[in-house]
Amino acid sequence: MTSPDGIRQDRTGTRALPEELDKDLTAVGLDQDPSAFRRLFANLAPRLKYFMIKGGMIESAAEDVMQDTMLKVWRKAALFDSSKASASTWVYTIARNVKIDRLRKEHRPEPDPEDPCFVPDDPETGEQAVSRKQDRERIQKAMAMLPPEQMTIIKLSFFEEKSHGEIAEMLDIPLGTVKSRIRLAFRKIRTELEGLK
Repeated sequence: MTSPDGIRQDRTGTRALPEELDKDLTAVGLDQDPSAFRRLFANLAPRLKYFMIKGGMIESAAEDVMQDTMLKVWRKAALFDSSKASASTWVYTIARNVKIDRLRKEHRPEPDPEDPCFVPDDPETGEQAVSRKQDRERIQKAMAMLPPEQMTIIKLSFFEEKSHGEIAEMLDIPLGTVKSRIRLAFRKIRTELEGLK
């Protein structure tokens, strides 16, 4: 049965039959058929909106979710496969995902401008700059005292950010050797730094 505006309806005159919705959605997917989309919209949009309101959404939010859902249906109709789901199941799944995305955005906290991660560090004082330079020079002197095999591993690990396993493979040495050389290097650096104070 067809209403005066061309919308196919079941015997009660309220909505299209499931197979008709499947045909319309397939037509939208294959040909972007606007009349098929109008029929889908007329049949599913009011039910989607009611479903969202019944689920606790205010009317304006339900309207937005319904509009976003139908827009996605228009854009993604080519992905519909009637052998896997009915048109209404497919559309309601999209609606559920749109609703979840909207709720996530609404419940995401706003950044707090007073959060310490947004507050810039105080400018470095002259004393801090001198101290940092002295520390860097002391560390460089201590590292210069390392044997070449330890220095190589320290450079690979901390400056090139290689994992211990990668270093072992690159240098063709056991993993335990890499770890012990790093430990020895740190001990030597610590001893040298204490002597340079």
